[in-house]
Amino acid sequence: MTSILHPLRIGKHIVQYPIVQGAMAVGVSGAKLAGAVANAGGVGVIASLGLGLHSPDFHQRKRNSFFAANRLALIDELTKARNISPDGVMAVNILVATKDYPVLAQTAAAQGANLIITGAGVPVCLPEYTADYPDVALVPSVSNLFSAQLICQTWQRQYNRLPDALIVENCQQVGGHFSQCEDVNSPGFSIESVIFQLRQYCEEQLGVKIPLIVAGGIGDRTDIDKMLAIGADGVQIGTRFITTEECDAHRRYKDYHLQASAADIVTVPSPVGKPSRALRNSFAEQAMTHSSTTLERRCIANCLETCLCRDTGKTYCLLQALSKAALGDVEHGLIFSGANVGYTDRIMSVTELMAELTQPQKSMQSNIVVQRKNPLQIN
Repeated sequence: MTSILHPLRIGKHIVQYPIVQGAMAVGVSGAKLAGAVANAGGVGVIASLGLGLHSPDFHQRKRNSFFAANRLALIDELTKARNISPDGVMAVNILVATKDYPVLAQTAAAQGANLIITGAGVPVCLPEYTADYPDVALVPSVSNLFSAQLICQTWQRQYNRLPDALIVENCQQVGGHFSQCEDVNSPGFSIESVIFQLRQYCEEQLGVKIPLIVAGGIGDRTDIDKMLAIGADGVQIGTRFITTEECDAHRRYKDYHLQASAADIVTVPSPVGKPSRALRNSFAEQAMTHSSTTLERRCIANCLETCLCRDTGKTYCLLQALSKAALGDVEHGLIFSGANVGYTDRIMSVTELMAELTQPQKSMQSNIVVQRKNPLQIN
């Protein structure tokens, strides 16, 4: 029998189901998707990366106009999401590696985000940026015990507070950028071991129970139950929400995910200096082989603190690559994806998907596509 999914408290906010929608950029998880997920009882998440890229406020020849456009676009997106879900739990995902991370954190807090989730870096100063908004829950993403210890110790010492929850990334499965996995088969590196270590650290050394939310490779109720059984308090699901009606990406982007199989998952180098998990297409092939001069190597926004494209002329412009794909150019853009695909063969509403994820396991078997059971070979 599948257990009942209980509500999850994150800081001062209670979400009906322990399901956090993944942040997918550029333009994949915006107001429509986040609002729908929040309405359905999960945590809706707006991805802040590149929101201002196609805004009329962004003028490539004007210094810092991208950051101003990003801030205004985030305000607009939060307003739209709140119109869709006035009472739902809403989060904004912000990358620490972006230059406007402090401004976006302050803006998200001021504009009514319930949670701020961070990725791509250690957010040692995040409590400083949100100090005027104590009700905003702060949720860093970590991949191991060391990162969590660094955040908790720094926040305790400098701000007398701890994270309200932790997103725990499973580097074997998570979509987009992930930590290196050289030691993935070593004892203590599995997601089960990391959850155990984090739980032990929080309860025995910190004396608190910080909610642990696992991200990576989760797409159905079986996966959710497995993560809860190993000690997680909730899950973050990204790729599965792409194939929904409300996902903000172009229909061709959604269809590309529908058609994907395990053999299509590849590892692509990225301008941020970390590997990224994506679907195979013409762009990915060129990026992996470094054999093409057609990739966009012109930095258009100076958005990252460290960028191989801007600083060395290598790889490609991340914003352009992600945006192209989300706008429907599925051959010449970068299509991030989690390691598990093939959970469904059709586009469905967020309401229907959330019902499927929260129903007892037995009632969902007919919806699971057999191909996802094949072992994944990550290239």
